[in-house]
Amino acid sequence: PPARHPPPRPAPPEPDPAPRASTMTSYEVTFTLQPDGYSHTRRFSSDLLVGEMAGSLDAELHIPAQSLHFYFQGKPMLPSSRLSDHGLSGDVINQVEMVVRVGDAMNTTANYVMPDVITVEVRADGDVPPRVFHVAVDRDLPLKGKPFIGGFRHKKTGLEFHHASSQTLPAPTRPEGLTASQTQKFHRDTQTAIVITRSQQGLREQGTQMTKLGVDVDSEHDRCISPLTYFSAAEYDELRLEKAIDIERYTRGYFARRRATELVSLAAERERDLREAEDRRRAEAEARHRKEVERRMNPRTYDDFETLFNELEAWRLAETAKIHNLATGLSEEEKREALAQLLKREQKLLQTIDRLRGQAADANRDHRVRSTLSAMAAPKRWQLSDGDIVEVHTAYTTRAKELQELYNGLRLPFLSVDERLDVLLHVKWTVKEFDCNLTRDIVDLIDREADMLNRGRSEASLEGLRKRLANLFLQFAETPEFNPEASRFQRISLELTIAPGTASEMNGISTAPAGRGLSASALRTGA
Repeated sequence: PPARHPPPRPAPPEPDPAPRASTMTSYEVTFTLQPDGYSHTRRFSSDLLVGEMAGSLDAELHIPAQSLHFYFQGKPMLPSSRLSDHGLSGDVINQVEMVVRVGDAMNTTANYVMPDVITVEVRADGDVPPRVFHVAVDRDLPLKGKPFIGGFRHKKTGLEFHHASSQTLPAPTRPEGLTASQTQKFHRDTQTAIVITRSQQGLREQGTQMTKLGVDVDSEHDRCISPLTYFSAAEYDELRLEKAIDIERYTRGYFARRRATELVSLAAERERDLREAEDRRRAEAEARHRKEVERRMNPRTYDDFETLFNELEAWRLAETAKIHNLATGLSEEEKREALAQLLKREQKLLQTIDRLRGQAADANRDHRVRSTLSAMAAPKRWQLSDGDIVEVHTAYTTRAKELQELYNGLRLPFLSVDERLDVLLHVKWTVKEFDCNLTRDIVDLIDREADMLNRGRSEASLEGLRKRLANLFLQFAETPEFNPEASRFQRISLELTIAPGTASEMNGISTAPAGRGLSASALRTGA
């Protein structure tokens, strides 16, 4: 239906068919979109058609030209007319009403079908290229025609707005066995709480009966109720002020107690930190003192012995200065005797330091040997594809582990004769797998110690022999030909340490019978 507008004015007189002036004017037009009030200003030529003007606005505002309708001073502007036909002025800004009627554009296509995907182009300001969005349309086709049960129609645009129920699918059929409250509903009660309004009448009327002529009311169970003292508004305000002051007082007290507790806890924490720092400093000082004493009692490194020598030299210089001091009053003979005593004491201290140096060298060597053998026997650590680390024993590490256990067995003290013979037998089985000068020396020493054990020799007499046997077996364990894992711990390659043409003579390595099944008697006889 057409929109309502003011009654049209009388048509202007027909224009003079005289030829147009050679100089065309232009109009500045401000379009006001109704009913939103959006304004858009453009300048057009006077001989431009209204339809062409709508096309230019379509390119700028992205509104279909067939949906745009223009009114100037209440009169419609037909698409086939020119701007100069409607009395626009070139000196002022002309106000033109613009109305968008979407229904007219939609009615042009009788068999319009909503597509499944709508393409929307969004343009931004500046040089930003437009963005294209594809919006999927979810169409819910009605099973039957929906009745029109009300709505309204926009007077200017002609759009119809239907009642909400006409935009909803028909109500489904209620299944058997379900009540009306259990079925799905399409109305506003489904979105609000269930409210039931009921009226109720008491069982009997209530009232108050007073004593009167002919009526006697029993007052046995009556009780007197007297009103309290009248409480004025001023007294109420005063009570509120008093209680407000009490609340503020209690609140301030709570905040003060909480702040005091926080300060006490902070002070206690600070004191605890100071005490822990003091204990830690004292423990570190004691540890340093014990370490310094241990360095002087049991020196192990070069720095430890350098410290001992420096302190010995400082002590000697101090004692010499005391002897030569004139305040002591010693004669030359007494000074020479004191210097001789000082020299003897210095000699004893140097001997003690040398003895400690030998002990430290033995301990360091033993520690180095055990660490090297443990590193040889350690399993390989491989990283899997998931990042986990696994430990894998290879044939080389297993061989190194066996040699380490045999070496530790040779170094074990306080073994019985049978236990020692069993260790020697296992060592002999291991070295007889190879035939060279080193293995022959080890077998010879093993036979010699077995013979001396059978003769009942003491442990002290066998100390040198056992030390030599342990050193030779250590050399066997550190040789890559006998222990392939030892090649990783050699600083210089074995080929560089052997002169050309002498390798076969020095090593003479050849595979020999394993020697399994040897008994203690065979070991003692040198088999």
